Amino acid sequence: MEFSRPHTIIGTSLSVLALYFISLATTGTMINPVNLEQMIAVWFACLCGNVYIVGLNQLYDIKIDRVNKPELPLASGEFTVGQGKLIVGVTGCLSSIVAALSGIWLFATVAISLVIGTAYSTPPIRLKQFPFWAAFCILTVRGVIVNIGLFLHYGDKLNGREVLNPYVWTLTLFILLFTVAIAIFKDVPDLEGDKQYNINTFTLVIGKPAVFNLSRGVITVCYCGMIAAGLFWLTALNVSFFVASHLILLGLLWWRSRDVDLEQKSAIADFYQFIWKLFFAEYLLFPIACFITVVDNYQL
Repeated sequence: MEFSRPHTIIGTSLSVLALYFISLATTGTMINPVNLEQMIAVWFACLCGNVYIVGLNQLYDIKIDRVNKPELPLASGEFTVGQGKLIVGVTGCLSSIVAALSGIWLFATVAISLVIGTAYSTPPIRLKQFPFWAAFCILTVRGVIVNIGLFLHYGDKLNGREVLNPYVWTLTLFILLFTVAIAIFKDVPDLEGDKQYNINTFTLVIGKPAVFNLSRGVITVCYCGMIAAGLFWLTALNVSFFVASHLILLGLLWWRSRDVDLEQKSAIADFYQFIWKLFFAEYLLFPIACFITVVDNYQL
């Protein structure tokens, strides 16, 4: 299970499901066997692509992970390098094949993600060595490509219209900025191994306190932006639910961050997982807000 990195699997799954339900809610389309089959194909292709990307990263980071994440299967010796290569190869092929059979937008989404994921980990390019390009890879895939690509795919398959509406633009901008926070914070727990193997990260460049404050500040901007969007732009949504839920999450962020000990690796890792939970929550709240709006309009 650790080979697939569970938090990334959950994030990928929620993004697939959330964009599916937002597409249904904003186009008035009902769930039926045909579009449900499309969603399952998208989910399978994206999960396989996720395992390929995180698995490839582990194949090239075995020595680093023995310092930073010794519990990972390759670093611990639970999996052999050969087994790791087999998993990566099979999931990469399955992801590409299923995407190609499902539609041009899904294939483009998966293909671009796999190319960027490969460039992130694989020498001689190995973009993860450079703080800017490492962050760029993560925020481009999770923030832009997945949201825009999957929404266009669903629009094409659900009702034959490849149209990006204000809901998906708002969600994409939020996820884009939120992913910046994830991208710059992700290396804070891995300071020792990255330093030992000359992986230049934002944590090494500006220090743990600065990265911590910057990540929290970026997430705060995200939530303030969503509150403003609910009040002034996405007014067709149920404003009370939308604004209140984001105020609650913003409060939780500051409450949870008030006593994080940056000298304890476990405390940093726990807060990093908390950031991912906030990320998950957005992919739940947004489609819920859309469906509450649909129900409200139907009752009217």
